[in-house]
Amino acid sequence: MRPILRPAEPGDIPAITRIYSDAVLTGTASYELSPPDETEMRARFDAIKRQGYPYIVAIDSDGTVLGYAYASAFRTRPAYRWLVEDSIYLAESARGRGLGRLLLEELVRLSTELGFRQMAAVIGGASPASVALHTACGFSMVGTMTGTGFKQGKWLDTVFMQRALGEGNGTDPDP
Repeated sequence: MRPILRPAEPGDIPAITRIYSDAVLTGTASYELSPPDETEMRARFDAIKRQGYPYIVAIDSDGTVLGYAYASAFRTRPAYRWLVEDSIYLAESARGRGLGRLLLEELVRLSTELGFRQMAAVIGGASPASVALHTACGFSMVGTMTGTGFKQGKWLDTVFMQRALGEGNGTDPDP
């Protein structure tokens, strides 16, 4: 059965925290070294939602959160307001099933509807799976910064990818 995508809610924070904690402890997508607790994750969630960015979850038929994704500011200076950065995290049991693509496609759709013109992906650890996912969803390689993080006993590279949303930079945005 296809997972259900819906806006994230405060009640999802415990599951989101568990998923992110696993990513911090076992992966290289996040350069955090210690996983934040539920209070911190709720504060981050509230800040993203308060600023009007999309934040979604994928749930299975019994309501279990399988993954989540959100868009947020790439940088906070005003001229960047048309550019969002995506973040996607999946429960270990949900990886490799196409869920990342569903979440990313929905995040692109929602961000486009909100009037954003560009989406950036900042891929920690230069994850081949994440690069492949973003490529499949229309992102282009922008560049690689080498040795930007040190985690799990090794230096990690960061890959930057980008895709236009809506009219991209082909027209001026609405004020």
